[in-house]
Amino acid sequence: MAVNLKEKYAAELLTVDGAQVFIGQAGIKKAAHDDLTLIVLNPDNTIGAVFTQNRFCAAPVHIAQEHLANENGIRALVINTGNANAGTGIKGREDALTVCRAVAREIGCEPEQVLPFSTGVILEPLPTSKIVSALPNLKPAHWNDAARAIMTTDTVPKSASRESRIGNNHTVRATGIAKGAGMICPNMATMLGFIVCDANVSQPVLQMLTQEIADLSFNAITVDGDTSTNDSFVIAATGKCGQNEIDNIADPRYDQLKELLGGLALELAQSIVRDGEGATKFITVKVENAASREEARKVAYAIAHSPLVKTAFFASDPNLGRLLAAIGYSGLENFDTDKVRLWLGSALVAEHGGRAESYTEEAGQMVMNQDEITVRVDLQRGGEQATVYTCDLSHDYVSINADYRS
Repeated sequence: MAVNLKEKYAAELLTVDGAQVFIGQAGIKKAAHDDLTLIVLNPDNTIGAVFTQNRFCAAPVHIAQEHLANENGIRALVINTGNANAGTGIKGREDALTVCRAVAREIGCEPEQVLPFSTGVILEPLPTSKIVSALPNLKPAHWNDAARAIMTTDTVPKSASRESRIGNNHTVRATGIAKGAGMICPNMATMLGFIVCDANVSQPVLQMLTQEIADLSFNAITVDGDTSTNDSFVIAATGKCGQNEIDNIADPRYDQLKELLGGLALELAQSIVRDGEGATKFITVKVENAASREEARKVAYAIAHSPLVKTAFFASDPNLGRLLAAIGYSGLENFDTDKVRLWLGSALVAEHGGRAESYTEEAGQMVMNQDEITVRVDLQRGGEQATVYTCDLSHDYVSINADYRS
């Protein structure tokens, strides 16, 4: 059961000029289920993208990276679910290229202008013939249909829209979809995220923006600490909003666009955690006053990855020892534990190397009974901070992953 996450209605999602969405049934996932999505972009768009850092990254990831490097412009994103085309060797690579060629024939572009994405079972050959046969029969669709079509173990389609004035005279629209519920860990995990906006941004600037946004959203979540083979995050800018191009990061509009798209990406990323496999609680881990941002992330992820911490949250057990132990093994150098302060919600639970005098078990229990919990750590070592989002670890997580082959 997803934690405070509901499916968006079609009317809640904005159309974006310069982008068209099509979906259909290739018969990869299940009979009579949409499992193939095509996003067609206008010729003058720009693309920013980041990909999984798993060394066994899937064939479509390799192909997408190569096509982006060609600098010929991207005209389409094609996404299949039900098969990851990962661990498939040379044939997997050729299968991904075959899909790109088929899409190119359908929309009238070069194969190098197509980015392929796959998600689903690993080590199984991609049923290319099914995908190629389904492409001519894809139907125009809305963004919420696409969000549902890219799901695997997700229980709720993940989509969001925002718009904001960028500069003096132009409003920029942005809509995004994402999928993911397990194998979620920083540096991209089993998730796909796509945002399309009508801003006018040069490709180098959009790539920098995409990386910055990913670091604060999709690279700041963890469900189970496993990093997958296929994950990708893409921002496409169609340039249709009527503004002049943003071609350097010193342009004041850059920060305005970062706020718009960053907020949208964070909403999508958090929705993945809220729909984490078997999740019953959404947990925010904030680490403050670290010597560096990397140090803050180390501590945050030590807490967020800990199975003992996560099972304590599932049990609504204010087990302070597990939290302090995670901070202690996070790998900080010259670490003075007496300076650490720890909060559960608004309750100060630890300081001066031990339990806070003001803390009561009742106060901790009240926080742990909630379905949204914030853990805050003050290291008192500097001025840097980091925030990570995670969920609890329940019996259902084990059941889901015992029954589903990755």
